[in-house]
Amino acid sequence: MRKTTATPADVARRVGAIPTQPGPKEAPTMTETVTLQDGGAAVAEAGTGAVTETATDVVTEAGDGAVIAGAGPVARPGERPTVRLREAGPEDQPRYAPEWLQLREPADAAARAVDLLDPLRIRLANLPSGRGGSLAVHDLGCGTGSMGRWLAPRLDGGQHWILHDRDPYLLHFAAVASPRAAADGSRVTVETRRGDVARLTPDALTGAALVTASALLDVLTREEIETLAAACAGAGCPALLTLSVAGRVEFSTPDPMDEELTAAFNDHQRRGGLLGPDAVGVACEAFADHGATVKVHPSPWRLGPEHAALTAQWLRGWVGAAVEQRPDLTERAETYLAARLAACQAGELRVTVHHSDLLALARPTGRA
Repeated sequence: MRKTTATPADVARRVGAIPTQPGPKEAPTMTETVTLQDGGAAVAEAGTGAVTETATDVVTEAGDGAVIAGAGPVARPGERPTVRLREAGPEDQPRYAPEWLQLREPADAAARAVDLLDPLRIRLANLPSGRGGSLAVHDLGCGTGSMGRWLAPRLDGGQHWILHDRDPYLLHFAAVASPRAAADGSRVTVETRRGDVARLTPDALTGAALVTASALLDVLTREEIETLAAACAGAGCPALLTLSVAGRVEFSTPDPMDEELTAAFNDHQRRGGLLGPDAVGVACEAFADHGATVKVHPSPWRLGPEHAALTAQWLRGWVGAAVEQRPDLTERAETYLAARLAACQAGELRVTVHHSDLLALARPTGRA
């Protein structure tokens, strides 16, 4: 077996004009030869650097002009395109590139609502351990695994994380960078599964102790959220779903265009039936309809001079999406973006990007 390790490319973004998100015209192919375990599921011990999957990934092009729904980075020649959540269509919104996920990870970690962890810990303490004495945690749309790196060390007891994503490239990063130990020193292991979030069934979560996701709900449809809620209810497991956009942005120095761009960006996120800033409300209803107790807590990014690289990249994507939604804003938005980026570079800009975290405590099944 050939073990491979890799690190996402260094994040280096130049200050520039309003971006679009074209995919590379010639995408590379990545092949890893590894050993299959557990009926084909890719399995690795956290931190070993070994991913057990045979994965030949031919990267799919993103359409010209497709702006990342979550205001992700602008693709440069040779960079991997973003990964889609579900099969198909050219109208589907892309998700994020690994460089964007790496750039935002510290801000995500600082923003997540720790107040939701105590009720989650109480629920998990009442669940029997699964295989090997570990609780099974499913991380949906895991990306490079930031949710596991944040959450696993904050929970006691052995944990076996099942990382779901459509892209084996991202799954590789998530597996090799997973935490080794829980809060009490118990062992944490990881397994990767290529799969479609939109196709979850209760059977897919059989034996699950917890479902997690980060920055996921706002890029789902109503049907997909209802499917997720039904799957969690069928498995009787809680769901911790963090960092869904709330559709509100606050700048330290307001500008007359702030509100107009916010509205255009929010409309952009709703394209193609996605829920965008409406996702948390829809998810609350969906989980409650299945008998879950739902708690919501704010989890805003609070970006200052120390977050200049993230703020600049977020600004480009945020304004770019707004302009794609409303081309009539282009000329004024270019002036706006240039001024905001200059203030960011000078260390004079502070911005709060509002998100929400949701904890849904499904009715326990016979396992509890």
